[in-house]
Formats: sequence, structure tokens, C-alpha cells
Amino acid sequence: MPLTSEPLRKLGFLTIGLFDPADPRRGHESTLEIIELGERLGFDSAWVRHRHLQYGISSPVAVLAAASQRTSRIELGTAVIPLGWENPLRLAEDLATVDILSGGRLNPGVSVGPPMHYDQVKGALYPDTADAEDFGYERVRRLLDHVRGEPATRSAGVEGFEVFSDRVQPQAAGLGRRMWYGGASLRSARWAGENGMNFLTSSVVKAEDGEGPDAGRDFAAIQLSHVRAFRAHHPDGDRARVSQGLVVIPTDNATAAQRAKYEEYARTRLPRTETPQGPARLMFAPDLVGPSTEIAERLHAHAAFQEIDEVAFALPFTFEHEDYVQILTDIATGLAPALGHRPTAH
Repeated sequence: MPLTSEPLRKLGFLTIGLFDPADPRRGHESTLEIIELGERLGFDSAWVRHRHLQYGISSPVAVLAAASQRTSRIELGTAVIPLGWENPLRLAEDLATVDILSGGRLNPGVSVGPPMHYDQVKGALYPDTADAEDFGYERVRRLLDHVRGEPATRSAGVEGFEVFSDRVQPQAAGLGRRMWYGGASLRSARWAGENGMNFLTSSVVKAEDGEGPDAGRDFAAIQLSHVRAFRAHHPDGDRARVSQGLVVIPTDNATAAQRAKYEEYARTRLPRTETPQGPARLMFAPDLVGPSTEIAERLHAHAAFQEIDEVAFALPFTFEHEDYVQILTDIATGLAPALGHRPTAH
């Protein structure tokens, strides 16, 4: 099959880490086991989603700290941490700590905007400052400054037996270059580029005016316009890092029951891909289900995929542990080679 894009350089996957509220440890252990499996299979990166007041990972940094001690090579990312829930200075401390524990393998992804259901949660989250909090890009800029070693205070030096730093500690060398922004709009793509971040683009984008006659209606065309806008505004230009996160479900070694479940999952989600959804005019990418050879052909024909060489394929939300094992194994052994990926030696 002729390649219509560059060989895939970095192969990653993304998981939400669901758990049973009656037995939360089992779900967290499953997530850690999946990350360990990903490393054994030759994946370059594993990413975890972030969920508050739900039955999914609420503390990805803590989970990745655990994963850093059970793996040695695979990069560990968040896709994404919504900064509306976070204090940038405290988060910078946690990210740097985990990056050091992992040996420099952390790839923090973040996003902006008010917390989901803010009117209902603001009293618990920001009881005294709810109406004064800034949930825009400035919150990301504060985090970047702390991670990159900008002064956080004017008080530094020795006080008695205590030694104080004017920068967030620890400082993790290289972490500032591994910060990612999860964006779904042209504005976010441009901002991420202008601020020297890497760019995470997923299976959801905003339908906007972009490049090409299908921009605003065709998911791939919209996503391509975001990738190009990001790189046009990034100091590294075409070398700026972009990772694509479509839902990909190969069925090479799936059982008949698994194939039926996967196909039904994709079928029920397909109608939302046909037109922009809601006031934000969100466009969703179709889930890619089928043999690895067919998925590879569809990806090579995907306008945005043709311009990236990193992916973090998203695992479906509600499947079982054994389903994720089969999907990851098929991605690594079937789909990845068809995309030109060569696993990192371990």
C-alpha cells in the first residue's frame, strides 16, 4: 500500500481510566496494567484523560506518578488537564516532581475554560473567588512560566535554617518543551503555536472557516486547518509537534462478540459526525473500526493525518479490560506497521 503521509514516528494511546465506585482500586489498577502493556508492545506514549466528579481518573498526575515507577521507557501524558480546576503554581510543582520521578518522560497536556457545570460546583471549588477567577489563556501562561523557571516570588534566600527559592521547585529540565495544549479551534491552535507549546488535536473540533472548500463541514479539512495554523504561528514552523487522537479500533484478533460490540459502539456514535453539534458547532470524527489494513488506508487518506507523525489513538470509554488488551495488541502488531511505525527497542 503506498504511503500518502510520512511514516508514523510516535505511536501513543489514550485511556479514560473508568472505575466501579464500589471498587475504585480495580479500575485504577487496570489503567496502570494497560500502560505497562503499552510499554511492552512498543508504544511510545500513554495518555490519560481527566474527569472530575465522575467515575474516571480525577488525579492523572498521581496515576502517572505510579505509572512512572512501573515502567521505564514509555512517555506519560495527560490529555488533558482542564486548568479551570487547578492552581497553576501547585500544578507546576506536581508536574515537575512526576517528571523527575519518571526520568523526564512526562508530557502534560492542558486546556482552558470554566469547569464543567461551574454554577453547581463553584461554591465548593472557589467559594471566595468564583466570580473573579480567570479561565482563559492567561491561566496556561502562568503555568508555563512556573514550569519554565520564571520567578514566582521576590523572597528567596536563607531565613534561619530554611532556604527559599524564587522559582517553583523542583525544576525539571526539558519539561517546558514537553507542554501540550489540547485545542479544538483555530484560535487555540494559533495561541499554542505563539506560546511555543506542542498541540494535541483530538476527535473533536469546532466547525469554523478554514482552508479548502470543505472547511466548516468536513472534519479532516477543519483539523488540517488547525494543524497548519498552529505550525504557522510556532517558532519551529513545520517541525512543531502535533499529535492526533482519533478513536481507532482494529478487529484483526477480536472475537465475534467483540467485533459486534465495537461495530455497534461506532454505529450509535456515527450520527453526531454528520453535522456540527450544539451551540459550539462541534464536529466529531467517525470511529475507525475494522481490520488494520482498512484503518490504515482510511488514515493515509485523512488530510490531517497526512501532515502529522505522532498519534495518541483514543480507546473507547466503556469497554472491558480484555477489550483494551486486544485493541492495543492489534494496534501495535497490525496497524502500526501498516503506518510505517517502528517500535522503540526495549
